[in-house]
Amino acid sequence: MTETTSSAAKRYLPWVVATALFMEQLDSTIVNTAVPSMAASLQVTPLSLKAVVTSYILSLAVSIPVSGWMADRFGTRRVFTTAVAIFTIASILCGLAVNSPMLVAARLLQGFGAAMMMPVGRITIIRTFPKSELLRAMNFVIVPALIGPLLGPTVGGLIVHWLSWREIFFVNVPVGVAAIALALRYMPDYHGEQERPLDLIGLVLFGAGIALLSWLLEIFGEHRIDATSTGVLFLLAASLLGAYVWHAKDEPHPLLRLALLRIRTFRVSVAGGFVTRLGVGGMPFLLPLLYQLGLGLPAWQSGLLMMPAAAAAMGMKFISVRLLSTFGYRQVLVVNTVLIGLTISLYSLVQAGTPIYAIVAIGLCLGFFNSLQFSSMNSIAYADVEGRDTSMASTIASSMQQLSMSFGLACGSLVTGWFLGGLPQTNRAALTSALHHAFLALAVLTILSSLTFWTLRKGDGDNMSKGAA
Repeated sequence: MTETTSSAAKRYLPWVVATALFMEQLDSTIVNTAVPSMAASLQVTPLSLKAVVTSYILSLAVSIPVSGWMADRFGTRRVFTTAVAIFTIASILCGLAVNSPMLVAARLLQGFGAAMMMPVGRITIIRTFPKSELLRAMNFVIVPALIGPLLGPTVGGLIVHWLSWREIFFVNVPVGVAAIALALRYMPDYHGEQERPLDLIGLVLFGAGIALLSWLLEIFGEHRIDATSTGVLFLLAASLLGAYVWHAKDEPHPLLRLALLRIRTFRVSVAGGFVTRLGVGGMPFLLPLLYQLGLGLPAWQSGLLMMPAAAAAMGMKFISVRLLSTFGYRQVLVVNTVLIGLTISLYSLVQAGTPIYAIVAIGLCLGFFNSLQFSSMNSIAYADVEGRDTSMASTIASSMQQLSMSFGLACGSLVTGWFLGGLPQTNRAALTSALHHAFLALAVLTILSSLTFWTLRKGDGDNMSKGAA
């Protein structure tokens, strides 16, 4: 790149990636709100449209592992713009769907496009910015990932209420067109240092294993399959993933090079982030239940109560760089993880009669601490990763993040169901009590996950945080 191009890329590239990420994150949550309306329009039962959600997640889980190889082979600009174009076209097809199979097929295509967007966007960010500037750039990009899931239910509810479910998908079109135009002009085009063959055996083993596991986690707790079948399928998924680990040891060009986990900062980010997301990942599922079924609030008010966390997440990006520069990654991650756990535990005190300002205050704290947590975990992952390994590292991190999100939702559902003890969800007192116990359990899990960050050393990540201050 020329100096002018490099300067323009640094200025606009974070906006390009953030726009695509926001579109992806918003879409992944906004659809849930529209399922009843879709079912009525397509003349099917709401439960039969569960495939609309699961098909997207399955496509995402299977396609992410190949994103790094595609970026190295065909170039980051071409893959990213193609991915956004696929996502946008698939969104149009979703909005034009005349029946359930067409909608599911379009969602599969949409998931494939989404799987390419974020990992490839992250690869481009890492290769464009030196490590001293990387924290600030990634700090900007991560905000849409935090606010998208929070805004999704509210925006979806408003669109369905005033327009129709089809407009939910058409919203992506102008955003996608703008992202493509900006990417073609400002996104650098990086290729791999050497051409490597696609690990087809690894793709089959890992793709099948993670797809099966993601599907099981998505339907977990719905009693659509018996416990024995669930156990057998979980064992099969674990065996496929285990077979991939065995295969990757001797494969010269594995789909995911697990040897990168020997890098301490990368390993702690991936493993620690996975455990932390088990507690945090269940909150978008549990909070609407608390607000709507526990407190009896209408859906639009429940959605509005999710907004303070989004606002706090945006506010944190202005100070997180300074916090990491002053205190270092180790201290910030250890302390902040505990603060997230304590904040989650405060929801166990929320019940009918709790002042709205108190609920808003808790939401602000949760969004504030979550923003700092994700910025820290996602950036330190690349502190000691060499430039030639960035695409592989990004692919591994993205795959584990997708899996941890599914685990987090399943964990929230499991813990709540355990404390509900078979009582009907229409029993407001029983459900509220179960949710309170679930919040406490997830809080303890989150606090315990802080132990993984103790393995960081005092100076870890200084090459990113000190130069970014």
